[in-house]
Amino acid sequence: MNKSTIVIIIYIIGLIFGALFLKIWSADTNIYKGLLGLGWTALFLIGLFFADKHEKS
Repeated sequence: MNKSTIVIIIYIIGLIFGALFLKIWSADTNIYKGLLGLGWTALFLIGLFFADKHEKS
């Protein structure tokens, strides 16, 4: 399994965890939940960049 595939699977599991347990997409959202989602996506993009970088070398 590619490293990028592993990163994508971890990201999807994190999104499901955030939706079900942290209720990121509930009606009573605040700035903290928005920044949490933004930070998780930023970590995903960084992980995907490094996974792709190591696959090419």
